[in-house]
Amino acid sequence: MAFASSLSPSYSLPNLSSQPKKSVSTLNKIYPFSLLHRPPIFRVVCSSQLQGRDSSNFNLFASVTSADILLDEAVEQVQLPKGDTWSIHKFGGTCVGTSERIQNVANIVVKDESKRKLVVVSAMSKVTDMMYDLIHKAQARDDSYIVALDAVLEKHKATAIDLLKGDDLTNFLARLHQDINNLKAMLRAIYIAGHVTESFSDFVVGHGELWSAQLLSSVVRKSGLKCVCMDTRDVLVVNPTSSDQVDPDYLESGRRLEKWYSENSSDIIVATGFIASTPENIPTTLKRDGSDFSAAIMGALFRARQVTIWTDVDGVYSADPRKVSEAVVLSKLSYQEAWEMSYFGANVLHPRTIIPVMKYDIPIVIRNIFNLSAPGTMICRPADFENEDGHQLESTVKGFATIDNLALVNVEGTGMAGVPGTSSAIFGAVKDVGANVIMISQASSEHSVCFAVPEKEVRAVASALESRFRQALSAGRLSQIAVIPNCSILAAVGQKMASTPGVSATLFSALAKANINIRAIAQGCSEYNVTVVVKREDCIKALRAVHSRFYLSRTTIAMGIIGPGLIGATLLDQLKEQAAVLKEKSNIDLRVLGITGSKTMLLSDTGLDLSIWRDQLKEKGEKADMQKFVQYVHGNHFIPNTVLVDCTADSFIASHYHDWLRRGIHVITPNKKANSGPLEQYSKLRTLQRQSYTHYFYEATVGAGLPIISTLQGLLETGDKILRIEGIFSGTLSYIFNNFVGARPFSEVVKEAKEAGYTEPDPRDDLSGTDVARKVIILARESGLKLELSDIPVQSLVPDPLKDVASAEEYMQQLHLYDQDLAKQRQEAEATGEVLRYVGVVDVVNQKGTVELRRYKKEHPFAQLSGSDNIIAFSTQRYEKQPLIVRGPGAGAEVTAGGVFSDILRLASYLGAPS
Repeated sequence: MAFASSLSPSYSLPNLSSQPKKSVSTLNKIYPFSLLHRPPIFRVVCSSQLQGRDSSNFNLFASVTSADILLDEAVEQVQLPKGDTWSIHKFGGTCVGTSERIQNVANIVVKDESKRKLVVVSAMSKVTDMMYDLIHKAQARDDSYIVALDAVLEKHKATAIDLLKGDDLTNFLARLHQDINNLKAMLRAIYIAGHVTESFSDFVVGHGELWSAQLLSSVVRKSGLKCVCMDTRDVLVVNPTSSDQVDPDYLESGRRLEKWYSENSSDIIVATGFIASTPENIPTTLKRDGSDFSAAIMGALFRARQVTIWTDVDGVYSADPRKVSEAVVLSKLSYQEAWEMSYFGANVLHPRTIIPVMKYDIPIVIRNIFNLSAPGTMICRPADFENEDGHQLESTVKGFATIDNLALVNVEGTGMAGVPGTSSAIFGAVKDVGANVIMISQASSEHSVCFAVPEKEVRAVASALESRFRQALSAGRLSQIAVIPNCSILAAVGQKMASTPGVSATLFSALAKANINIRAIAQGCSEYNVTVVVKREDCIKALRAVHSRFYLSRTTIAMGIIGPGLIGATLLDQLKEQAAVLKEKSNIDLRVLGITGSKTMLLSDTGLDLSIWRDQLKEKGEKADMQKFVQYVHGNHFIPNTVLVDCTADSFIASHYHDWLRRGIHVITPNKKANSGPLEQYSKLRTLQRQSYTHYFYEATVGAGLPIISTLQGLLETGDKILRIEGIFSGTLSYIFNNFVGARPFSEVVKEAKEAGYTEPDPRDDLSGTDVARKVIILARESGLKLELSDIPVQSLVPDPLKDVASAEEYMQQLHLYDQDLAKQRQEAEATGEVLRYVGVVDVVNQKGTVELRRYKKEHPFAQLSGSDNIIAFSTQRYEKQPLIVRGPGAGAEVTAGGVFSDILRLASYLGAPS
């Protein structure tokens, strides 16, 4: 028989399972092989009892002859130096995915100034998957495994030709072809048997690491440095466990490492990752993230100064950057923080990777091979960075991680309380079906136990529990075994969370303000993490909400602007001017994802360019659809908070507020129709607002940009009692009566106001007093009065004969015919040293409101207004003798839009932006 020269001493491969007699002749042709490339002398025994149906078993092993032993004794023993002189580097498959990248890795290794270096490499990118695919195809008796194996050969052959020359290339290609030929024989046997054992599978897959290690060591030697290649199956000994993991045998591995180094001493070693041996010298792998684990084990065996994990990202992020674009790279993590984050799905390291280095306080550094200027993330003891300055390290929560595709199982019943062994029985049943419990939560009443499992396993878990507790369910001791599907876990991790009050409160507040419902909660006594279960569709939204709240990213708000008319357009212009300043100085990111008018709407996934929105609305706008508009703006799960800004005066739009708030959408508006509409609808709206964390701001409904609503609410919240609110609420009517002096006709002043843009297109909308009445009813309801708009008597300034004329132009043409009545009232007022003012009054004591034309002494604050200013006087128990007065511009697109903008910033502050 011919054997591969790379066969390692003392490897023993397990049997293939029994197959029908027709496969025997083929099995006899199998050539034993190994993956180590040094030429010991072998004694190989193939034992086959080829009689009978079950005669296709064979054993394959190699043993070292006496010549090997004599050779070992002749080798001068070189003691392995351990300690800070060694640095460990690990390069993943992406890092060695092409010939250019392998050369780049070699350059990094050569330039590393460490005295001694051990480099752990994975198989080239995609090769491990290709090797598993070979096995699966052969096991499925799919002939295409031959073509697939040729692709593996060509990939490594082409890479070697790019990197190597002369004898190095010849030797590598010879070994490669021999390995491929042996693999063909083995895959043929698997093809015939239709079955493969785990050990045979591991043996085949391990070639990828060997080839990449051989290539890299050859390239390093090209630079003139001594470099040896280590097959880690000669060194690492692991004990397989029942949980698809392995436990390293550090004592035996240390012994083998000493022996290996005595025969292969070098200051640069390139070692295979992922593969190892069992105590019986059967090839195996380190399972998930095996190369990282290999590097950590080697770091512990060498007592290295540092283990550097090279990857394709800049380090460990505060959250998954694919879900949170503002996630930041963390400069340092404690071992415990990295452990917690990796357990909960963060792309850091597998928790077991950290265990070997923790014992010897060896730091792990995560670095980006494609961005050498990035310092990366160091994972080390917390004492090393407890006092380090820096904004990111001030946060008690270091980062956030999520696990998707989970289901909650809730077992509850009064019969569980105080009954020993119930939890043991529950989780015993779960163990029996091999399910993995991700999180457990139990109320102190012992009435229920809730736990999360992968969704693909929940059906088996539920069946096992129902079977196990069938009698308790029928007897009523257990009330139900409920499954809640479509769940995700969100974990907040940080070592400084321990013993820091308020972390959980802040976390839950952020989730509540984003309208996220929490299904279950768990916190370990170490306090290094707080874990919550949320609906799967809320997971990204929840992640962004809590990330923003702990100041790791901007407070981002998705905005939809309804009504790009005068006020809406002015607001959009103000947002455009302030957007950059708000991002830089206030950490607020306002993204307008949609603008809609009555006919056309404009939508964007990431945010509209507000410098060209008018042109885009005309050129790219689609037919307006309010349902689609709301769903689009609110459906962006990458932004946790949504606000709709209604800049219309439309009662139909206002009728949607309740539904929007119920869905977790914040509402901001200058539209008075909702708060002055039917009392029942108003009451439902305010009740919903008070019962949720969804915000409804409407400051601009009464005083445009003046703080009327907030002043009134502040008085009430601090315990003051409102007695009377009286004011000039209309900027239009303020302007008209401020200029209705001397001998000027009323119609002339109205015309002047209309031409100056102070009135509505039809001045009757202002002069009817309805707008003032709406403001009065809003303030009355805020003060606690249960009044309808019809309860407010309104003195209209529109002459009765002109109320029904067809157009505003006709009204303006005939208005002068009715100047005499108001002229007479002005003369009577002036005769007594008074002026006319159109006011609204909320009489809280007598529970009524009025809107009328009144006379005031010239010394009164209402008589001293100018332009279109508004003025409101609050008479309260605190301000009874001297009313609290708010005065300022109360009309115009600029100030109204400014009032709406102020509400938007107030919302951002409530949602977590710094105040």
